[in-house]
Amino acid sequence: MKTNYLLLFLLATVIFSCSNNQPSITLINPLDVDKPDEVIILSREQVNEKISLTDEQLPVFKNEAGNLVPSQVDDLNGDGNWDEVAVLLAFGANETKMLIIEPVSENEYPSFEKRTNLRLGIIQDDGTYKEVDAYDALPCTGGFEIIAQGESVSWENDKIAFRNYFDCRNVKDLFGKLLPGLIIDKIHTEEITNYHDLDDWGMDVLHCGSSLGSGGVALMRNDSLFRLGSTKKYSYQKLTEGPVRSVFELRYSGWEVDGEMLEAVERISIYPGKYWFESDVTVNGRREGDQIVTGIVTSMLKREPFEFQAGDFQCIGTHDVQSLNNDELGMAVLVPKNETGKIGRTTDINFFKLGYQTVVEKSFSNIISETYYIGQKCKDKVPAKHYFAAVWGLEKDQWKTEDGFKQYLREEMNKLSGEIVIQ
Repeated sequence: MKTNYLLLFLLATVIFSCSNNQPSITLINPLDVDKPDEVIILSREQVNEKISLTDEQLPVFKNEAGNLVPSQVDDLNGDGNWDEVAVLLAFGANETKMLIIEPVSENEYPSFEKRTNLRLGIIQDDGTYKEVDAYDALPCTGGFEIIAQGESVSWENDKIAFRNYFDCRNVKDLFGKLLPGLIIDKIHTEEITNYHDLDDWGMDVLHCGSSLGSGGVALMRNDSLFRLGSTKKYSYQKLTEGPVRSVFELRYSGWEVDGEMLEAVERISIYPGKYWFESDVTVNGRREGDQIVTGIVTSMLKREPFEFQAGDFQCIGTHDVQSLNNDELGMAVLVPKNETGKIGRTTDINFFKLGYQTVVEKSFSNIISETYYIGQKCKDKVPAKHYFAAVWGLEKDQWKTEDGFKQYLREEMNKLSGEIVIQ
């Protein structure tokens, strides 16, 4: 028996030694909570420290059982070479995972279930929509014309979908989903002809009016709000789209703020399994004391909004029977505590009816009203990061109560505060 134990020990030592010699990376969940659908971003430099790749090779990742882990390599700066890799993992509380890194040729890179999606479809002469990776919106000075599928740049994961009007309104809206899946490619096709009515997949659940909708962007200067809209130039640029994340930018120049012309870029990222998207906003030309502002429409809100802190974040939110389907809708903004600025509410005046008519066809005024907002301290050329979350009561019982929504927000705020440690 002693001989058998010795052989087993030697065999285990050899196996461990072999696996230990393989290029690998260790990841640690520092929190005493589970983290399903966690996306880890590794730079090319971090990967190169572990494994030597030729120009024709890409990294793939396997767990200790030898199974492939969902990942995608991304070229975010557009130079033709990948610069980051995103990996999707599920962590248990305080769990440590080791990933083995292996090289594959580009044409052998595995495919994984797609759980995020982007779309800007531009109308064609035959009435169909062609998806584009980059496009400039029509100037706001030449009248109003809808050229985009769903009127918008749209993004989604398997839980929820958002859109940003691709015109001078520049308001964010959202679609509620009843089932996991991707739907924005089907908008304004035979599969989804009318997204305003409840269907098997879900519907457009939000009325935006002249608010900031679901996370629209503005600038606060001396307590005045200036919508990021009606700019001289407004363009869309897809950066990456895949199973693990999708990222794009909305780029603006000629943004008139208090008689001055500013420039801005909003980079939006969405990941699988989350009821939120990430927004990184950069403003150039701002004055000292200016704040980036984002907010939530309040036009159908009857209960008081809420605010609280958890982890490293400040939250503002609303929960009420306020969807276009006359059921529960929760929305929230998460901002780092050390960057939090002014929190407040705009007037509920309908400026369009008073004659401030920016888009007559859409009963829209560029003056911001009916909005609960939060400011964020910012610096020139430095992105200010925030998160916008939304849930729909018809999709899940937890979302029917404010407490259920707040519980989710606290969990996500704490998770965002305890990032996975890359060892």
